[in-house]
Amino acid sequence: MRIIDHRVGGGVFAGRSERLGDVFDPSMGQVQAQVRLAAAEDVEQAVALAQAAQPAWAALNPQRRARILFRFKELVEREIESLARLLSSEHGKVVADSKGDIQRGLDVIEFCCGVPHLMKGEYTHDAGPGIDVWSVRQPLGVVAGITPFNFPAMIPMWMLGPAIATGNAFILKPSERDPSVPVRLAELLARAGLPDGVFTVVHGDKEAVDALIDHPAVKAISFVGSSDIAHQVYARGTALGKRVQAMGGAKNHAIVLPDADLNRAVPDIIGAAYGSAGERCMALSVVVPVGEGVATDLRKRLVTAIRELKVGAATDRKADFGPVVTAAHRTRIEDYIGLGIEEGAELVVDGRGFSLPGHEQGFFTGPTLFDRVRPEMRTYQEEIFGPVLQIVRASTLDEGINLATNHQYGNGVAIFTQSGAAARHFADKVEVGMVGINVPIPVPVGYHSFGGWKRSGFGDHNQYGMEGIRFFTRLKLVTQRWTGGEINVRGSFLIPTLN
Repeated sequence: MRIIDHRVGGGVFAGRSERLGDVFDPSMGQVQAQVRLAAAEDVEQAVALAQAAQPAWAALNPQRRARILFRFKELVEREIESLARLLSSEHGKVVADSKGDIQRGLDVIEFCCGVPHLMKGEYTHDAGPGIDVWSVRQPLGVVAGITPFNFPAMIPMWMLGPAIATGNAFILKPSERDPSVPVRLAELLARAGLPDGVFTVVHGDKEAVDALIDHPAVKAISFVGSSDIAHQVYARGTALGKRVQAMGGAKNHAIVLPDADLNRAVPDIIGAAYGSAGERCMALSVVVPVGEGVATDLRKRLVTAIRELKVGAATDRKADFGPVVTAAHRTRIEDYIGLGIEEGAELVVDGRGFSLPGHEQGFFTGPTLFDRVRPEMRTYQEEIFGPVLQIVRASTLDEGINLATNHQYGNGVAIFTQSGAAARHFADKVEVGMVGINVPIPVPVGYHSFGGWKRSGFGDHNQYGMEGIRFFTRLKLVTQRWTGGEINVRGSFLIPTLN
């Protein structure tokens, strides 16, 4: 059985813990490897090596750090096919989707290659008589990232790019469900010339997470996962004086107005709802048709499109989506479908019990569609994180806006319309962090930033873009004066002014 080791201090690291976790092939439903689960003392050693490596890395001028990121980007691009296959074998998403996972991470790496510009501060000459003022951004030291199973390449790169570009040493605790790609990213960073200890991969579960949060040398934590855990990480980390950004779950809405072009909207909604088996924090899980006429037409079109979807193995290039990540997660999704029926929603398409010939043990569930879902239902209030789309009918645009605004999550939202006035009103009024106008998955490009509101995001900084640069640095301000002639040996006892 293949054992997936940690990557610490630039090399393979087994650690002291003897605990192992199973890594499945979701398409076959079989264990394909085991991953080491770190003990607290393993984290301690990883942090110590990161501490030792960080000062020299921070002292390296930013353009040299950028050159390493450029080489890393080139190496990942060369190996994107093998990386995507490895990712799909552990996650279950189809290979084409895995390539997108990797590419969206590389977009952030590409942005971070501009770190010499991004780290520039501000300067004021003669702010007062003979006084100059300037600011600089400096790294925090050792920082850590805790990432989920659903994007094992993209989200680690969202974090590691700005963290190491700005001169920090970065420790990644990836999901133990699909840990191989993060290890390969560490190997490629080493090949690109990254010094040993600057990037570390420590596998594990709660013990490793708690050890990272509690370690006094870890100055910042970046987290993506469920909202309950995100809130716990944020509360525990900030109580210890750490900087924390913690991204949580979602229940993303798509409002469809009567003037929407359904020929374009329906394929967009289907792809956003069922792509990657719905295991995305930006998946469209709720569609809100405005008006009964729109609801009737939209439902009919959605059912037709769903019937044409192909669920297949991760390696099937004709499949629209593959299995979910584990058998336990499949059971959770199907339990939510059962709950939706109990709550009185109308089950239009039932994806339970899906079986793929030749992959009968795989963790598959088919696409599911509910209609006449009401806001008080648990299946609406909670994140299902699977291929389940719910229709919640509304009478007006403002009713649709209120649905998204009043939900506990506030990650992403979309509107489909041909009215500029309606779109502008929607974008102004809806209380959600990322808004799409005729864009079903409004994940911002790498030089902007990603982050939700309410229980979808805890902390003051979003992921990547300039928000990421700010999160992984601290601002230092210098006020200087050089004087000539007589020195006034008696200091002023008044607050300094520049008059």
